[in-house]
Amino acid sequence: MLSTNDSRITRNGKAIILAHDHGLEHGPTKFEGVRERLDPETVFEMATHDAVTGFAVGKGLAETYYPSYEDDVSLLAKLNGGSSLWMGEPDTAVNWSVDYAAELGADAVGFTIYPGSNHELEMAEEFSDVQETAREFDLPVAMWSYPRGQGIKDHRKPEVIAYATRIALELGADIAKVKYPRSPEAMQWAVEAAGDCKVVLSGGAKTGDHDFLSTVEAAMDAGAAGLAVGRNVWQHEDPTYILDALEEVVFEGATAEEALDS
Repeated sequence: MLSTNDSRITRNGKAIILAHDHGLEHGPTKFEGVRERLDPETVFEMATHDAVTGFAVGKGLAETYYPSYEDDVSLLAKLNGGSSLWMGEPDTAVNWSVDYAAELGADAVGFTIYPGSNHELEMAEEFSDVQETAREFDLPVAMWSYPRGQGIKDHRKPEVIAYATRIALELGADIAKVKYPRSPEAMQWAVEAAGDCKVVLSGGAKTGDHDFLSTVEAAMDAGAAGLAVGRNVWQHEDPTYILDALEEVVFEGATAEEALDS
């Protein structure tokens, strides 16, 4: 396993990864009400905030916009993804290579696997190639470990999320991104199952500030190393405000109330 403690995508071993792969994964409807944030430069500017340790984007955004931000933004190259127009069993396409991501200056790479999908085995094989190539460049590998498919009845069950983090460890990921399993106790189990693989919380759909920060607080108290967040930042009416609050909760150990009142 590659330690991420000295990587640009962490601060003191913790991470706030801002994700902006939603244009591919969810489409323009996710930008209703904040349509100006369809412009990637607007969100790249958000990623220059001191709280953000990594910015997760796909190939098109990375090669087009990242060169203008390489001094101020740490790039996490999201190597696979697919549109929400796809209606079959959960699957995802490999969109670019580790070699090309490294050429563009990536500080880490990310890859989605859907354990439980009928396509799980193919995705695991693709991840193996990504993980081994990333080792040649000393690039940390983050796995979006999202149980989905016919074999999964409840993708947030404690045992399912713990299995998701364990799969990330077993397949060689350095960071596992998972959904919150609804309780601090279940989150702690997921962290323990991951061994030395760092676990980060998926930010999920936009919700109220207190609920969102309280979930982040609970995850951090349970041993998570941070979070990967998208919509709760770039859909927010004041992204700087919520990033300031996240910085306090993740890196300074503040409670949700303290962060919101500061």
